[in-house]
Amino acid sequence: MKKTLITLIFFLPVLLFGQKFPNLASTPPMGWNSWNTFKTNINEKLIEDVADAFVKDGYKEAGYKYIIIDDCWSMKQRDAEGNLVPDPAKFPGGMKALADYVHSKGLKIGIYGCAGTRTCGDYPGSKGYEIKDAKLFASWGIDYLKYDWCNTSGLNAEKAYTIMRDALYATGRPIVFGICEWGDNQPWLWAKNIGQLWRISGDIAPCFDCVVDHGSYKDWGVMKVVYMRKDIRKYSGPDGFNDFDMMEVGTGMTENENRSHFTIWSMLASALIMGNDIRTADPPTVAILTNKDMISINQDPLGIQAFKYKDIDSTEVWVKPLKNKEWAVCFLNRKRVPVALEFNWSENKLIDPDFDFKVDFSKEKFNLFSVWTGKQTGTTGETLKTKLEGHNVLVFRLSH
Repeated sequence: MKKTLITLIFFLPVLLFGQKFPNLASTPPMGWNSWNTFKTNINEKLIEDVADAFVKDGYKEAGYKYIIIDDCWSMKQRDAEGNLVPDPAKFPGGMKALADYVHSKGLKIGIYGCAGTRTCGDYPGSKGYEIKDAKLFASWGIDYLKYDWCNTSGLNAEKAYTIMRDALYATGRPIVFGICEWGDNQPWLWAKNIGQLWRISGDIAPCFDCVVDHGSYKDWGVMKVVYMRKDIRKYSGPDGFNDFDMMEVGTGMTENENRSHFTIWSMLASALIMGNDIRTADPPTVAILTNKDMISINQDPLGIQAFKYKDIDSTEVWVKPLKNKEWAVCFLNRKRVPVALEFNWSENKLIDPDFDFKVDFSKEKFNLFSVWTGKQTGTTGETLKTKLEGHNVLVFRLSH
């Protein structure tokens, strides 16, 4: 009877006030995740070194703050009390001490969980243990939970994620909740009141436009992820963003492809979660990932996802409304070879298909700021004529 009473007392806040923590992601989260580069080969020294690199190499100053430990951090089984146990070989100091180290750098720490019985890497999942795991994460000082969807046969996605949302809220610790069910259950229709962001695709691959077929599942190149879903931008916005997955900038693509990848993620108002080894990143990669002008477009307070305005042969034109009646316009060359680009601004009218934004360039003139060169480059009163390299972008911020 006593145990039942204690359980009811703990559940009471959930029953009365079950909700997500508000205003944890007014703009897309920015950070780093261990999976893309390190998979299961993670440990506390790596996380500490990444935290150091955040500060030393300018990532923190650029706005990145979350360091997220992905799958395979725990022991293969829970302890006698049913608790998750960090692998002592990988994390000998424990998660609380590691969280304290990350926090000492002025950063935040994230961890991985799964809604199923086992994680994707075959470690203990949180099904049936949501309250216990949420309390444990909060006691460690966790700030972000990536919550996966493996081994979930028979589960309803919305209900499963709501259970963990309520468990997190009951702890009293604000924890960003990243829903990772790959878009299979159309989370953009229901996840706004549950998490701060939701994945819209399966895992990304370190290539511009390929598919990596593993047999039972596939990984998707950058542009494959971009076109994975249709008509979902209207559901994305402050405190609830479509998540196009962790970035592959610096994991094997060309410099132009890295720049285009970072640009389109920024235009789409996706979370900017780095997936490379930032400890050894070369200068061009660091420059791309810390470009404050591009980041400011991603972090624009309106939080509106870009839409594709038109195609000019192989060049795509993407448009993103910004605050103060500004616009971001991106020209993306899908070909591997250079193309000639000509764009007469005065012949174009931008009409947002989902939100109340529009502009007629024949009636309104803007100054052009070239984001990747950092220079003012004329106005929309002049026809744009240039050459655009293969798989590269040209991005302008338009202002009065």
